[in-house]
Amino acid sequence: MSKQTKKIAWDGLSLSDKEHQSLLDYLAFLSEGKTERESWRILEQWAEKAGFIPLSEAGSFSSGQKIRLAVRSKAGLLAIAGKRPLHEGFRLIAAHIDVPRLDVKQRPIYEEEGLAFFKTHYYGGIKKYQWTALPLALHGVVFLGNGEKIEIVIGEDEQEPIFTINDLLPHLAKDQYEKKLREAITGEGLNLLLGHNPAGEEGEERVKTAILHILKDKYGVEEEDFVSAELEIVPAGKARFAGLDKSFIAGYGQDDRICSFAAWKAIEEIESPEWTTVVLFADKEEIGSDSNTGMKARYLENFIAELLTLQTGAYNGLLVRRSLANSKALSADVAPGYDPNYAEVMDKRNSAFLGRGVVICKYTGARGKAESNDANPEFVSEIRRSFDQRKISWQTAELGKVDQGGGGTIAQFMAVYGMEVLDCGVGILSMHAPWEISSVADFVMLMRGYHAFLTTSV
Repeated sequence: MSKQTKKIAWDGLSLSDKEHQSLLDYLAFLSEGKTERESWRILEQWAEKAGFIPLSEAGSFSSGQKIRLAVRSKAGLLAIAGKRPLHEGFRLIAAHIDVPRLDVKQRPIYEEEGLAFFKTHYYGGIKKYQWTALPLALHGVVFLGNGEKIEIVIGEDEQEPIFTINDLLPHLAKDQYEKKLREAITGEGLNLLLGHNPAGEEGEERVKTAILHILKDKYGVEEEDFVSAELEIVPAGKARFAGLDKSFIAGYGQDDRICSFAAWKAIEEIESPEWTTVVLFADKEEIGSDSNTGMKARYLENFIAELLTLQTGAYNGLLVRRSLANSKALSADVAPGYDPNYAEVMDKRNSAFLGRGVVICKYTGARGKAESNDANPEFVSEIRRSFDQRKISWQTAELGKVDQGGGGTIAQFMAVYGMEVLDCGVGILSMHAPWEISSVADFVMLMRGYHAFLTTSV
């Protein structure tokens, strides 16, 4: 038996009753939290039940106290005060809850030859062809002219209609076949099919008018309200177990909601940690972490400043900087799983294999490690020893072969504060596809690994 084979996470794996329930809860989380707003709402509800109070209501931050902060309903942070003072550092797990998708444009609805459509703009790195001829749902919010917020979910209930984006039939696809894969379906061609029943309307664009009447009657939405809407097109349907042995999880948005969920489970039952523990759920990672809900917005720094002020009674900028610089963090994000069908793009000796446990990536980036954190070996050694002591299966990986492509995580935006940061997640197959695949064994190891990190006394 080879050394690699001995590291298989399934060997001797036994799930506790809590871990089995967490697996079912994770499937529900994937099924119900398909947008960043929905994901944060679920997480915040769980946090509230676990005793995390809003920052605005906190009068102190002493050992064991639990505080939460929502960031514009699309991101957020949770913290539990440790026994040690915050300026000595804290333990942080940071994941992201945004996912590649299609966004509805601000002037989206049009009619062409009796068919009504929504114009879309894709968000994040997608393969455009994967979004055609697929059952789709519409999730999001619309703010009406009077400021009223309307929440919309269409296509998840079996009694509701779904949506789709048309593809070209193979009989007439001669020219399409000659195009490069990324050009065969264009961004402007990803138009969501809405309907074609004029429903007795008169005048021009009768179908468009009929669709607008449905939106007005059911939701109170007028055409001009799309300008203040955030509507996302996502795959319709629930997350499921996959494989005859049910050893896989199939669902939308596992990059990065598998790490987000595992981070929540890691902090959920912690009561009195040695170090202050913080879990962060970021938005906008898939498009560079910009905007006021992305990691570049510095809400982590502001949150720590607020907690320190509660703990010490006065704001002290030097202590804020010390707290950040003395801290240790896991950038909770996934890695591409090794797929024998696409072995040519992977360095097999440095790949993440499903079923072999938690994945740590010393560096990510592209080309010559551009936009990478590149963790210090001292910190990698510390995490490695922690996992070994807890009997947590782990492996190392990179993002494929050098010069094949690459990508980054939010690790670099935490490292700017001087803290130690290491990318840590699990391997995923079909990453960024409408349906992604993870391993049940890796998911369990990830929950255990994150909990071990947050509860370490080192």
